[in-house]
Amino acid sequence: MKMKTKVCLLAVALGLGLAQHHCQMKRGRTSIVHLFEWRWADVAQECERYLAPNGYGGVQISPPSENIVVTKPWRPWWERYQPVSHNLCSRSGTEQELRDMITRCNAVGDFNDQKCRTRSGNIENYQDIYQVRDCRLLGLLDLAHRREHVRQKVAEYMNALIDLGVAGFRVDACKHIWPEDLHVIYSRLHNLNTTWFPAGSKPFIYQEVIDLGGEPIKASEYDEMGRVTEFKYGARLGTVIRKWNGEKLSDLKNWGEDCGLMASEKALVFLDNHDNQRGHGAGGTSILTFWEPRLYRLAMGFMLAHPYGMTRVMSSYRWNRQIVDGKDQNDWMGPPSFPDGSTKPVHITPDGECGDGWVCEHRWHQIRNMVIFRNVVNGQPLCNWWDNGSNQIAFGRGNHGFIVINNDDWTLDEILNTGLASGTYCDVISGQKEGGRCTGKQVTVGEDGKAHFRIKCSDPDPFFAIHMNSKL
Repeated sequence: MKMKTKVCLLAVALGLGLAQHHCQMKRGRTSIVHLFEWRWADVAQECERYLAPNGYGGVQISPPSENIVVTKPWRPWWERYQPVSHNLCSRSGTEQELRDMITRCNAVGDFNDQKCRTRSGNIENYQDIYQVRDCRLLGLLDLAHRREHVRQKVAEYMNALIDLGVAGFRVDACKHIWPEDLHVIYSRLHNLNTTWFPAGSKPFIYQEVIDLGGEPIKASEYDEMGRVTEFKYGARLGTVIRKWNGEKLSDLKNWGEDCGLMASEKALVFLDNHDNQRGHGAGGTSILTFWEPRLYRLAMGFMLAHPYGMTRVMSSYRWNRQIVDGKDQNDWMGPPSFPDGSTKPVHITPDGECGDGWVCEHRWHQIRNMVIFRNVVNGQPLCNWWDNGSNQIAFGRGNHGFIVINNDDWTLDEILNTGLASGTYCDVISGQKEGGRCTGKQVTVGEDGKAHFRIKCSDPDPFFAIHMNSKL
């Protein structure tokens, strides 16, 4: 069914938001993380022990509704996206475990077949908006959202989650739903639960609309109702970081609306998601994932430092990749599981990262520290841009933070204007500030705001970031 939802839960929820484009995150928080296929019990623990203390503002979880169970292949990840009822039970846990998770994280019908006019009943032509919205996507059942009782049932399901304390929704496959039908459903949603949110707060909505150009259905048809996933972001940034097609970092000086992306205040941005990291969805081979950790961290550094859009961090699990003729034969594989198909708990290693098949990019210290960087510089303008005309760039965020990136095949050795106050700052990529000292590199900013940066192309992470809270 195409009215598939994921829930944005907030690790800590304070502060007023505006309409359904804004997530009810604690003041100063700017990023959410997708804990893909995590159990509710593990999400609850992660909110308390890691996300809230490390600057994350919200959690996107897997669909909580009852879904089909597929045993051939054995329990694939995509079964979660084929609901059979609105009962709140899934491989992530029971309704009571979902309720417990929501509480703990906040404390820190009928189908369209008769309308479809294709012989197969499936979408056969993506240039035909009626087929895209009225026919089946890859054979999946297609809810008739024009029908009053269908709209009401969907709204009731979403309201049940809102009343439990959920803060918002990712609505899947929106291009396959008529915008006017979504508008009716969204208009029936309750305000957020006042146990955790200010009275009158609206649920946050972001909608999956794959719009890479070339099709008649546009993201702009949906962006007045909530944020929209900007798929061009990860595809283009991956091409730049890989230096394909003559692209280079210096081309990102006008990153954002000026290079064809949607308006910043309407965009939900990310490097990869659960689909395209497996070669599905949109973006193609340029998409960067955890399988290429060095380039991935570099791209994440840029995304979290740049002011464009609302950022989402991916948190993944590994699977046994088997590439044949460019296609991963095992891209169906579900999360780390026991022999009976139940999902394994997320294993946290002594060094604070994850094991037993769980990747947990959100716990990589470079990404975690850049999430904090984004919080510190929130609301500050991009300034003091520098580039070498190739793949070395630097820019500041007001007088709150500064990042330098070297993606060339030679050393970056420059004196740059940071815009920061004079003093010694800890680099939050190679380490961080702890107990009045730097655990990694450090740099001294002079009275004129300038500092000397040297980044070798062979460095494990060829970028350097400082902010006002990393000053000794």
